[in-house]
Amino acid sequence: MKQDQNITRTKTTTTASDVCRWAQTLFRLHERLAPRFARPEPYQRVLAYLQGILSEISRKNGWQLAEHAGEARPDGMQRLLSQAVWDTDGVRDDLRTYVLEQLGSQSAILVIDESCFPKQGKKSAGVGLQYCGTTGRVENCQVGVFLSSVTAKGQTLIDRELYLPFAWCEDRDRCRAAGIPESVRFQTKPELAQKMIERIFPTQIPISWVVGDTVYGGNLDLRIWLEAHGYPYVMAVACNEPVGFQTPTGRRREEAALVEAFMLKTEDWQRLSMSEGTKGPRLFDWAVVPMLHQWEDDGKHWLLIRRCVDDPSKKTYYFVFAPQGTTLLEMVKALGARWHVEENFENGKDLGMDHYEVRSFIGWYRHMTLVLLALAYLAGICATERFAAVHPTTSESLSRLCALPLTIPEVRHLLARLIWPSSSSTYRVLAWSWWRRSHQSTASYYHRKRRQKACSS
Repeated sequence: MKQDQNITRTKTTTTASDVCRWAQTLFRLHERLAPRFARPEPYQRVLAYLQGILSEISRKNGWQLAEHAGEARPDGMQRLLSQAVWDTDGVRDDLRTYVLEQLGSQSAILVIDESCFPKQGKKSAGVGLQYCGTTGRVENCQVGVFLSSVTAKGQTLIDRELYLPFAWCEDRDRCRAAGIPESVRFQTKPELAQKMIERIFPTQIPISWVVGDTVYGGNLDLRIWLEAHGYPYVMAVACNEPVGFQTPTGRRREEAALVEAFMLKTEDWQRLSMSEGTKGPRLFDWAVVPMLHQWEDDGKHWLLIRRCVDDPSKKTYYFVFAPQGTTLLEMVKALGARWHVEENFENGKDLGMDHYEVRSFIGWYRHMTLVLLALAYLAGICATERFAAVHPTTSESLSRLCALPLTIPEVRHLLARLIWPSSSSTYRVLAWSWWRRSHQSTASYYHRKRRQKACSS
């Protein structure tokens, strides 16, 4: 007889009072930001900006956010991201503190990943022809490097850095036009990732693992820094990454893809789930080989190999640094946390992470910081509700009225519909329609004028 599976579900119905309580949580979070602002106007506008991000308006740009906030023009929202005086990095630090309070730090896993933002034109800070993971090809885009925190209570993005290609950093005139400070110099994506983790180190937050793909795993400097600071990691590497290992006949150095032939037998592979997917567990075959560090086996370095169940020829390789005695299952489960960053990006883009229409360096950081703050706010609500009213049930009790736990999209939907809906004022909607068409007409006139001048010369 098939055994019952334990399933976590909630029997508590969400009420209007719950949604109102969630809204009060945002007001309290906003109050914590007050010391970061020099004037009351931008401080109050940040709350309106966050409410607009959480709403269901189609585009989270200055125009639509201003309309949602009941303002007559977009100037205030645009100024909030460009010229208003407030401490963007201070808000980022407040965001990290809030995430620690809501999601906890026990067994926290840091996931490094990047996201691309396709753009038109050449003036947005850092824009250029780069590989865009969103579309899967090289195109004109900006690239942001992000840090995500994953705990048993939930996960969310906690930090961000804009990647500036080398050509940008060498063109100081172009940098000045985009508002990039003179002090900013070229940094690789792994260097940006290290910069974000360095900001966490002084807080002494216990980090159980750091996880990243080949962009970061293939960087020796980043791996050395993590080891020096005691951060265990599971990082993907290329199949031709050199690996030192001990064989029965002596020490060898080979490419990662060749190690299997020297060290592994059929019985060395284990089929394990790295995480739960929408269609069930993500099952792969796994094997681990002790790796020499400085040509010695210290019991802390391994080569982890993942093999696809459907196509055994497809393999992925990882370098692992962890305390002696770490099990294969622990490595696999840590790596499974990486999937959550894709959920974070999906939820972040639903909140308008890629809707910004600012070109300046500071504008990118401010918009991203506020989107990450809204995302953390929603993740905190989900964690609170999930752990306040969950009940382990068996298949015999599934017939009772129950539901899956609240998700970030569902919480945002309830807040948007019940607390921060779009304006229904006929006068305001018509006024904004007139303003948009007038602005577009003026812009079109000057665009034609510039083209005529360029053709005549």
